[in-house]
Amino acid sequence: MTRVSSTTERAAAGRAAAVADRSFGFLVHDVSRLVKRRFERQARQIGLLITRRQAAVVLYVARNEGVSQTEVAAWLDLEPIALVRMLDKLSEEGLVERRAHPTDRRVRTLWLTPGAEPVVQRILDINQAIREEAFAGLEPGTRVAMIAALGSIKDNLMLQEETADDPAPSVAKLAPEPLDADRVG
Repeated sequence: MTRVSSTTERAAAGRAAAVADRSFGFLVHDVSRLVKRRFERQARQIGLLITRRQAAVVLYVARNEGVSQTEVAAWLDLEPIALVRMLDKLSEEGLVERRAHPTDRRVRTLWLTPGAEPVVQRILDINQAIREEAFAGLEPGTRVAMIAALGSIKDNLMLQEETADDPAPSVAKLAPEPLDADRVG
């Protein structure tokens, strides 16, 4: 009876772990989706016609003025052409300016315009309001621990991505050395 019970308990624990593992990804995705939706709704309500992704570009440029378009595309995991379209819109709105790189004419750098400062503040205000909504009812220590845990998870996954991007060892290095006729037998 003990054997069946422990087997049943292990199976139940395995199913619970599988559900928890699956729900982690879904929860992260759902939280991200809901934050995006809340941001875009609140932005519209105050007359700020900007998407969450456009806001991310504006904030990244605000923190890293002079950054290259290539770096922003990589940070947002966007195809360069998609970023160019987004930058066209932000430029038309008078928020972001493209400038030639001082030493490399192939590179375009990004800068905020003076008119972007109030928009940056409105974006930050919306982000703060969403954080307050998201963390409502959680103790400050829980908030800090959750942010730290998510930061560690992100770091772990980024490390795995960097490792995965390393060139794979060549097949020749993995294959055993050929035997020559003198060593056989």
